Amino acid sequence: MKDYLVKALAYNGQIRAYAVQTTETVGEAQRRHNSWPTASAALGRAMTASVMMGAMLKGENKITVKVEGGGPIGAIIVDSDAKGHVRGYVSKPQTHFPSKAPGKLDVSRAVGSTGMLTVVKDLGLRDHFTGQVPLASGELGDDFTYYFASSEQVPSSVGLGVLVNPDNSILAAGGFIIQLMPGTEEETITAIEESLSKVPPISKLIQEGLSPEEILEKLLGKENVEVLETMPVEFSCHCSRERLSNALISLGVEELQAMIDEDGGAEAQCHFCNEEYQFTKEELEELKAQAKA
Repeated sequence: MKDYLVKALAYNGQIRAYAVQTTETVGEAQRRHNSWPTASAALGRAMTASVMMGAMLKGENKITVKVEGGGPIGAIIVDSDAKGHVRGYVSKPQTHFPSKAPGKLDVSRAVGSTGMLTVVKDLGLRDHFTGQVPLASGELGDDFTYYFASSEQVPSSVGLGVLVNPDNSILAAGGFIIQLMPGTEEETITAIEESLSKVPPISKLIQEGLSPEEILEKLLGKENVEVLETMPVEFSCHCSRERLSNALISLGVEELQAMIDEDGGAEAQCHFCNEEYQFTKEELEELKAQAKA
């Protein structure tokens, strides 16, 4: 099944909900970065949350999420947009620890819990919106829940899950975000709290074959869910040779000349997708000429 995201309302518009399957998307990130299980789980959870947050935007708006928890994994950086495109990387992808319990990777140990979760929204305005909160646990689901409540004043429940195969590939990944709209009735809140307390982890639901729609129905009750829209989701990086050429030009004539003299060329690599770009001496000469212009 291809990855996709569902936007929905529930309880007659009292609840806004999102659910997404990201198994292939997180799998692509794992392959590109050769990440180990705990790192894959942390990156996958961050990518899953970010793609749902991107789906809350419109048009060409974009979002960047940064998790810096002080743990051995280093920083997690994820970009997403309003069209289901997401990309991400972790500073130290070859990070892994023994599981805390069967099927429970020790993500909090890898991420740490002494740092910050930062969300930057590019809404096409001169200034970007930036929200930042201290990490609540390093498990990331709790941390994004706290972000919504603290930075955006939207009571939310965020569930994120990634299951990893013995060969390090991704078995299942996905998540949900449930948000209370202003004026949500107490009975509705109580019903949702009870449901969330009984539902298995989100990754287990995906492993069992539940679609995003079925996940929302399990969380909120089939009779209560109104699906508004579905959207394909994929790992997508917008790096290109042209972008890196422009970046090299911006370094200036002296820096480009040093590359020519010392290395006889240049190699650049995209952090997000690990794609490598080679530039020969002749190509650097051309870029130097453009830098002079």
